[in-house]
Amino acid sequence: MKKFLLLIVVLISSESISAQLFSREKVLNNENFDKPRFSYGYYLGFNVYDYNIDYTSDVKDVQVLKSTGLNVGLIGNIRINDYIDIRLEPGLVISRRELNFSNTFFNGISYEEKDLIREIQSTFVHIPLLVKFSTKRINNIKPFIVGGVSTGLNLSSQENNPDDNSKNNFRVTKNNLYYELGIGIDLYLTWFKFTPSIRGVFSMQDELVNDVDPNSPWTSNLSQMQTRGLFINFTFQ
Repeated sequence: MKKFLLLIVVLISSESISAQLFSREKVLNNENFDKPRFSYGYYLGFNVYDYNIDYTSDVKDVQVLKSTGLNVGLIGNIRINDYIDIRLEPGLVISRRELNFSNTFFNGISYEEKDLIREIQSTFVHIPLLVKFSTKRINNIKPFIVGGVSTGLNLSSQENNPDDNSKNNFRVTKNNLYYELGIGIDLYLTWFKFTPSIRGVFSMQDELVNDVDPNSPWTSNLSQMQTRGLFINFTFQ
């Protein structure tokens, strides 16, 4: 799925770039599109979430099995000048990760095969505040880089659930902070602006909620867990 989406982005971008750079026809679509101070839009996209895990002792790594999730949200854009914009992109992010534990975590403890697997399904209210740095518009394209910070409210965290891994619940924090970096390209079409982009999302805090038992085989050997993710978004303005 990721390879397929990346291929679409590359094909759309390369076709538009070649058409704009090498074609003699230079009719500008939506020539004044970026002139208003405020503009709005929406985005649809996909995500892949992972965990960066630190350990308290030398054990086999926990394997994180990743799945493709869904992003959807709105965009509010404030134009500072021809090259800088500030963007607020509140949205809903749905993701799924599966943690596969090695049996070394259960050294001397009886366990069943189901105890080695914990599924983390997350639904985030994701709110990034970003600064977009664009190049000069070249015919109907404008590449850019983007960066900023974001907050995420995990509606599925179970942080306050008294039942932990002993009851098959792997708990993570509800509120998280991230920094984000990405690249993209604005494509000025006849009726609207279409923007494919790729962005990395990196947690700035520990998201692990330890089990009640300090000797828990699931959390006692984990020092911290931090999300890292990849967003592929398609924006329409």
